[in-house]
Amino acid sequence: MFELIKPFLPPAELSIRLLWPIMIIALSAAAFSGWLRVKKGLRIPYTRKTFHFIVFSLAGYLQFKYGLQAVSLLGGFVFIMVLLAVILGDRTWFYQALARETDAPHQKKFIILPLLATATGGILSNIFFPQTAFIGYFVGGWGDAVGEPVGTLWGKHRYTVPTLFGVRASRSWEGSAAVVLVSSIIAFIFVLQLGDFSLAYAITMGLICGLAAAFVESISSHGLDNLTIQLTAAGVLHYLIF
Repeated sequence: MFELIKPFLPPAELSIRLLWPIMIIALSAAAFSGWLRVKKGLRIPYTRKTFHFIVFSLAGYLQFKYGLQAVSLLGGFVFIMVLLAVILGDRTWFYQALARETDAPHQKKFIILPLLATATGGILSNIFFPQTAFIGYFVGGWGDAVGEPVGTLWGKHRYTVPTLFGVRASRSWEGSAAVVLVSSIIAFIFVLQLGDFSLAYAITMGLICGLAAAFVESISSHGLDNLTIQLTAAGVLHYLIF
């Protein structure tokens, strides 16, 4: 069992080097999202995805630059930070930036559930697809992050998705199209970094990854798409490239 979790455990030297910068960035992202919600009145789909975008992007950068153990530091700190926000509830700006009105009366469950889904997706991606796991972070962080805001702003053609706790949930074709576009661009960029591939091949691989990510997102249960998108993006590119 220890051999399975050992690759995730950051050594003391790395922890000393990166923990403070990680804490500062994560806390700043939480404060910024809360400020946008409370002081600027920005809608929760935007404030929630602002935090989502920053954290997923940081995770992708940390894994690309320093490796999986650096992401474990980030994941552990964000887990504690979100858990505290849920415990404190409306007393914190950060919670108000995360708690969707449409998830009532189960807002806290739909903060914890995506948090667990994100962690599980990262763990499984690194176990099964270690070479491409970091791409799953970026596809999940950027591709999925645009879907909800685009759907909120321009989504005219909606469809229902599976959900838990009796909460009604829907997504839009416009939001799904945005997931395809952004996910494909992200995947294309990183395919070029992974090998000496032709432009046409990289575009094709990016499009396949983007379509797969958007399809899985469109059928995933509300709150679980952070898991399914990460695994899909990392898995598709792993099997196409390696």
